Amino acid sequence: MNTKLLHRSETPTSPGLSRRHFLRGLGACVALPALESLCPSPGMATEAASTGRLATTSTGAPLRAAFVYFPNGAIPSAWWPTEEGNDFEFSKTLKPLEQHRQHLQLLGGLDHKTAEPGPDGAGDHARGNGTFLTGVRLKKSATDIRAGISIDQIIARQVGHLTRYPSLELASDATRGSGACDSGYACAYQYNISWSSPTTPRSPETNPRLLFERLFGAGAPGQRQENLKRRQQEQRSVLDFVLEDARGMQGRLNPRDNDKLAQYLNGVREVETRIERAERFGEIRDPNIETPAGIPRDRAQYVQLMVDMMVLAFQTDSTRVATLMLGHDGDNRSLSEIGIAEGHHDLSHHFNDAAKIEKISAIDRWYVEQFSRFLQKLKDTPDIDGQSLLDNSMVLYGSGNADGNKHTHSNLPLILAGAGGGTITPGRYRRCGSQPASNLFLSLADRMGVTGLERFGDSTARLGEV
Repeated sequence: MNTKLLHRSETPTSPGLSRRHFLRGLGACVALPALESLCPSPGMATEAASTGRLATTSTGAPLRAAFVYFPNGAIPSAWWPTEEGNDFEFSKTLKPLEQHRQHLQLLGGLDHKTAEPGPDGAGDHARGNGTFLTGVRLKKSATDIRAGISIDQIIARQVGHLTRYPSLELASDATRGSGACDSGYACAYQYNISWSSPTTPRSPETNPRLLFERLFGAGAPGQRQENLKRRQQEQRSVLDFVLEDARGMQGRLNPRDNDKLAQYLNGVREVETRIERAERFGEIRDPNIETPAGIPRDRAQYVQLMVDMMVLAFQTDSTRVATLMLGHDGDNRSLSEIGIAEGHHDLSHHFNDAAKIEKISAIDRWYVEQFSRFLQKLKDTPDIDGQSLLDNSMVLYGSGNADGNKHTHSNLPLILAGAGGGTITPGRYRRCGSQPASNLFLSLADRMGVTGLERFGDSTARLGEV
């Protein structure tokens, strides 16, 4: 919805309903489980596959794409295995993923050269976040923001109409900033990885309660469906009132205000369209679990709640594209859960201090443990075709910095999990030479049914043999 809407308290006939009051809760939609009867038949899916359009798998199940970001890079020597191939030995940091060997592949040699300093100087944390899914050179400014459309949004533009939410943006990081944050770069770069346009980041939802109610409605289990119906009726009443009241004002406004009113009405109609769209998808399937209380104080619980929300969103086919920021680059929180009192970012500049390297390796491993839990949840959740959600997903885990101590952006720590509906070959460690990570994004977009995308970011070709 356009954020530049007319504030109703500014009009001469305002009855006291402010724009803020009007907008509250308009994002409510209902969630529908993925039902076999609503998916394409295997024959249709096979035909789509033969033409390169894979919005679904060959069995007719939805295909999902998720992108999970962890902050401040990693200790390369503790991350990468010593030998590539199918029989690689998991490193100390990646050991928690050993149980998922057959469901993932390590991709070495993928770079984001666009994030390197060059004439821009410092600001690697902002560039790490801002280029991670865009692959473009950021404009260094606190106010004149320019990045690029991120790959998740490219995918959402072509498959988002199939679900209530074209995409979901999540974060287990409630920290936000404004203005300049990293050596003159706008905070928007450092706190977002999803961009719907070069100037528009998609801010992630950080509160598990708000996210849950957005997906499934408010109230206790068994009450949510009725609450959503009542809320939708209330929304329609508000929309009808606003439209009728606004139309009556048009003859009393000057041309400039009429333009503002037209913009406002367009926004109202967009909300009305969203409500109608939600109703077309049918009634909610209540997940029969209690609504989260909000943001937990325990860091692990916070991450796990956001992971659970993403699994529920995929399971109910509320969306097929999602991003999750486990933390923003430059994050300096401590991890008391594993006995580390120093800040993450401070430790990442270890200058070869063995004690600090050991602590950073432990933090890297902790984040990998959270990712492993996410994969286990996907693996344990059956899809409509008898496979698991993990079988029918592509999940990229990684960071926009490689070596956090040196602020490098080559040989990024990246893991691709899932089988992509049978289109991906997991179970190996592959060195890709030195090529843009954007090449991988092109290959993932192909599998999600995106057409007409010849280049993306700084891509040079599609990454073969994924």
